[in-house]
Amino acid sequence: MKEEISYKEKEEISYKEAGKFEDTRFEKIHNVIFDSSEEASIIVAHEIANLIHRKNELNEPCVLGLATGSSPVKVYEELVRMHKEEGLSFANVITFNLDEYYPIDKDNIQSYFYFMHDHLFNHVDILPENINIPDGKVSAEQLRQYCIDYEMKIKSYGGLDFQLLGIGRTGHIGFNEPGSHINSGTRSITLDYITRIDAAPAFLGIDNVPRKAITMGIGTIRSAKRIVLLAWGINKAEILKNTIEGEISSKIPATYLQEHSNTTFVLDSEASSELTRVKTPWLVKACVWTEELKFKAVVWLCELTNKPFLKLTDKDYNDNGMSSLLTEEGTAYDLNIKMFNKLQNTITGWPGGKPNSDDTYRPERSIPAKKRIIIFSPHPDDDVISMGGTFDRLVEQGHDVHVVYQTSGNIAVSNEEALKFVEISKAFNTNSSELESIINFLKNKSKNDIDSVEVRKLKGLIRRSESLAATRYLGLPDSNVHFLDLPFYETGTVKKNNLSDEDIKIMCNIIENIKPHQIYAAGDLADPHGTHKVCLDSLFEALKRLKGKKFMDDCWVWLYRGAWHEWESYQIEMAVPLSPDQVLKKRHAIFYHQSQKDGVMFQGNDNREFWVRVEDRNRETAKKYNDLGLADYAAIEAFKRYHF
Repeated sequence: MKEEISYKEKEEISYKEAGKFEDTRFEKIHNVIFDSSEEASIIVAHEIANLIHRKNELNEPCVLGLATGSSPVKVYEELVRMHKEEGLSFANVITFNLDEYYPIDKDNIQSYFYFMHDHLFNHVDILPENINIPDGKVSAEQLRQYCIDYEMKIKSYGGLDFQLLGIGRTGHIGFNEPGSHINSGTRSITLDYITRIDAAPAFLGIDNVPRKAITMGIGTIRSAKRIVLLAWGINKAEILKNTIEGEISSKIPATYLQEHSNTTFVLDSEASSELTRVKTPWLVKACVWTEELKFKAVVWLCELTNKPFLKLTDKDYNDNGMSSLLTEEGTAYDLNIKMFNKLQNTITGWPGGKPNSDDTYRPERSIPAKKRIIIFSPHPDDDVISMGGTFDRLVEQGHDVHVVYQTSGNIAVSNEEALKFVEISKAFNTNSSELESIINFLKNKSKNDIDSVEVRKLKGLIRRSESLAATRYLGLPDSNVHFLDLPFYETGTVKKNNLSDEDIKIMCNIIENIKPHQIYAAGDLADPHGTHKVCLDSLFEALKRLKGKKFMDDCWVWLYRGAWHEWESYQIEMAVPLSPDQVLKKRHAIFYHQSQKDGVMFQGNDNREFWVRVEDRNRETAKKYNDLGLADYAAIEAFKRYHF
């Protein structure tokens, strides 16, 4: 008789079947890679649901440790769906949240109490007395005893059956910052500066982020019977590599999970990008050498040896785990020339295609000579920040360029900036009660107040006027500038709505009206508050719907990256060099976005202003090309083609 598979084994099998799993000598924590965070979140939600069902059948409570932040949102959405559509009951569930800011009120929209009720508890049948979230308003005198009691309450239920985690860029789990002890329990802690920087967008500025928190300890987390850690996006890639492949260290508290016998890290493809088996698979096992992988490997070898393509030797390949590639290609000499030519062919001063030329080895088509082009910009400044030089080149070369701003960007305008504009308006219209109302709202606005419709309209108009100033400077007529104000964005808060059919229809309409030969869009998914990803998803869905249209047969899509990351050298398929004059012109175009200068609200983890960081990034891309043996340009803007 076949032995029954255990619950743990069933879940491990389901992860292996659904995601990309591979046990390598480099990795010390079981991890599974999914193509998308949405797919992964559903798998995790179903594991939690199965556990709830199983505990219910045993007539036992299901004790869950829950996390907050952007990572588990889709998990909670799926659990809510299963409750409403499939009858999943939370009547036997007891929850303990990992952490909470301190001090903070429960009704503060940035509190984790508010987050959990908004995303999960208000939508399921969990008993209020079974919800446990650290109290952000407990008095300082009672705080130590409160933490001890929280710890003892978890133990009174026999510990956590399942702990859901995210991971911070410092390597923190919960709010266990670097330096946390392996046996630490629930306690108060001072937040790391990087953690506060990452939280700043939600709080509309780092000055509003609490400096302390209450958190379960490492010891509390490690006592859970099952741990699943979620990590999405390229921002988490480096810390995940250090956590999964590095040594156990208090400097990266998540590494303590290496000693937990039932932990799985669930990653999307971006978050896994630095793992050895993903970044350099030839160091792990024998590879199927696709053309893409060959190029990636040779670029990596150049960077490792600090040599340009044409100076790599057979020994360089053999000494660094790439002898099988040489066996397939013949000699280093032949392979080097092939890779050099491949990169050289990405360079073009004609991003819209060079007329009357052989385009066999050019990134873009020569026909039609004058193209209709859409530049999609998630916010009203990503166009000039990310591809201002290419934008300028396309206009100068006579293409019919249209800039389409997908969101109003109103949330990124500070109250002080808005007040400045409305007070100027009031000076010209002293009898306007509407303007007076806006002034009073801004002057008396509290941290929890969401901008009124009138204030959001004002802030959106500020972004519009700045955008038009920049596009006029680059020679684009106002008739070719479009503001979509996609509805998903218009919440007045950092938290946005899910994409709706209305959003997709708006995207479809603008594409169908212009019938572009080229589309440029932001492929940078590392922006601090997720708008780029939603805007990209809206484009991809629109392209799906329009794919059958005849004009789409001639439409190519190029993805640029924003102010946070650049494409890797091996990913670039079109590189547009900029002269020093063009770099300066791009800078001036960015300067027209005055509300986003000098202390911008959504700075991310980089204190440099946007124009500084993109100039540095474009300069660094040019340097990488030069280091690989190509010409020495002042700057390069980079693009990757998306095939739909």
